[in-house]
Amino acid sequence: MKRRIRINGIIIILASAAATLFPRAFLRGAGAKWEFAAVALGFCLLACGQLLRVSARGYKAEHSGHGERLVTGGPYALVRNPMYLGIFLIGCGINLVLFKLWLLCAFLAVFALRYLKLIIREEKKLAAAFPGQWQAYGKDTPRIFPSPARIFSAGKRDYFPLRRSWFKKEIGSILGVFAGAILLKAWALIVPK
Repeated sequence: MKRRIRINGIIIILASAAATLFPRAFLRGAGAKWEFAAVALGFCLLACGQLLRVSARGYKAEHSGHGERLVTGGPYALVRNPMYLGIFLIGCGINLVLFKLWLLCAFLAVFALRYLKLIIREEKKLAAAFPGQWQAYGKDTPRIFPSPARIFSAGKRDYFPLRRSWFKKEIGSILGVFAGAILLKAWALIVPK
C-alpha cells in the first residue's frame, strides 16, 4: 500500500476517534441557524468529490497506457490533479456536515501542507517524462482549482465520464465515507451538550 494512503488512513482514524470520544469539542450540534444549509452543501461537496475521484481514477486507468501516455482529457482537462481536487471536496464536505467551523480552517491548512509538496513533486516527474507535452498541458490547465469559465465551457460528460466498472472498484470507499459521515452526524445530534 502506498505510504500516502496509509498516512491518510491514520489521519481519518485519529480524526474519527477524536470526534467520537470528544464530540462537544469537535462536532457541531443541531443548534446553529445555518445548520441545514451547511449539511446540504456538505453532502453536495462530498458527492461531487466522490464522483470526481471515481471519474479521474477510471479515466486515468483507461487512458494512461500504464503510465506511458500523459492523460489530458476527461477530468484531467478540468484540472491537472482531479483526484486531489476530489479529496479536497470530500474533506470540505465532511467538515461542513460534521465539524465546527474552526476545523474547516484546520483541514484547509493540513490539506495545503499535505498535498502541495506532493503535487509539485509529481508534476516534476511528469515534466521529465513528457517534456514538450507537459509544458503545453501545464500552461493551459489549472493545477488543482478550475476556473468557473472552464467548468461551464464543456458538458459534464466531457469532464466527468463515468463507467459502472469504475464504481465497482470504489464502492467500498464511497459507502464508507457516506456511512461514516451519517453515523458521526447522528452521534453529534444525540450527545448531550
